[in-house]
Amino acid sequence: MPLEIVTIPCLSDNYAYLAHDAASGETALIDAPEAGPILTELATRDWRLSHVLLTHHHWDHVDALPEILASHPARVIGAAADAHRLPPLDMAVAEGDRFDIGGEPVEVLDVSGHTVGHLAFYLPESNAVFTADSLMALGCGRLFEGTPQQMWTSLSKLAALPDDTVVCSGHEYTQSNARFALTIDVGNDTLKKRAAEIDQARAAGHPTVPSMLGVEKATNPFLRAADPDIQAHLGLSGADPAKVFAEIRGRKDRF
Repeated sequence: MPLEIVTIPCLSDNYAYLAHDAASGETALIDAPEAGPILTELATRDWRLSHVLLTHHHWDHVDALPEILASHPARVIGAAADAHRLPPLDMAVAEGDRFDIGGEPVEVLDVSGHTVGHLAFYLPESNAVFTADSLMALGCGRLFEGTPQQMWTSLSKLAALPDDTVVCSGHEYTQSNARFALTIDVGNDTLKKRAAEIDQARAAGHPTVPSMLGVEKATNPFLRAADPDIQAHLGLSGADPAKVFAEIRGRKDRF
């Protein structure tokens, strides 16, 4: 049975997630940006943490962990490659590793680019992937440590998942990402419609995250570097998609 997934807004624009199995009572927290909202959600639902999954070492994904663990001792899981920069881990994992939450398999993906050692966690039975600052709604994370080729490889890995996968990303950046996407994918009517819907959602105070992978593949320019229209617009027709991605990422950094 799929896990129940709860989205928790934290800080000014972060998201954390809970993934809960009703049968076993096991509950995983994915990233720990701010203790208050997470502890409140756990108390409201009378859930106890069994696992904490850390995607990467940046402060706005790990800093609340000590306060959370003080009242919810849980098994902390993160990247072996990033263990020297993460809080103490009970389980260090790498691409290809698997573990269970409530009997459901969790597959570990290396999605380096934003940072080296960034992980995503894919739950095939729940049709969900927790991507944090790798693949975002209409965007991707800045390349603080990795190369464009690394990030393109990581995004391609995520894009290969089923279209009905729910993308649980780490930030509410979608509206600004949409404004940029419209400068890159200028003839994409699906993107124009999505951008208008995002504006309406944000005006009403509604979140735009999570999103569906199929929608991202149709509208997110960082997944569409192989699209001939985008390549032509950028003057890079026929170029290697990794090179096109690098151009898109560079333009976003200057946007």
